[in-house]
Amino acid sequence: MLKGVVWGVILAFTIALLGAFLLVRSGFIPANADAEPGWLETWMAGTSLDASLQREAPKGPNPVALNDQNLLDGVHLFAQNCAVCHGSAQGTASPSPIAKGLYPKPPQLATDGVEDDPEGVSFWKIKHGIRLSGMPSWRYSLTDQQIWTLALFLKHMDKLPPAVRKSWLEVRNWPAPAATQMAPN
Repeated sequence: MLKGVVWGVILAFTIALLGAFLLVRSGFIPANADAEPGWLETWMAGTSLDASLQREAPKGPNPVALNDQNLLDGVHLFAQNCAVCHGSAQGTASPSPIAKGLYPKPPQLATDGVEDDPEGVSFWKIKHGIRLSGMPSWRYSLTDQQIWTLALFLKHMDKLPPAVRKSWLEVRNWPAPAATQMAPN
């Protein structure tokens, strides 16, 4: 009797795996960036990210001091590396063409801010990226100091000192329209 139950479980598991394989191979699960994700994909990605952040994100304080110069450096780093996807101070009012085409849509941080996230969470997301989201890992392009500086700016982007706020308001997330309009070949 027990042997039959074991073989039944093995057979059921094998059929489930074969069914999942055939479903993936059928093309009925969208792979295009302009499709809405299914509930299973959304749940798996969110649950995995939350668990990784809980386990791996730094828990201590940001080693970069909160001062005007470091916030200004954060604005400049954001402008150079992040604004094309995560926007300018205008937020959702003006996503770039790249941001409009990404899936999932990157948060426009001036509107969908991360000021309530611990800085260690922002540090981890910037350093390691987020798989299957378009968010790259910056660990090979930016130093830990630069990443912490970005995390500092993101934490305080809604309450910047006047001089830093002025610089933030000048950030562009895409080249000027004249520079992007080229004659077709």
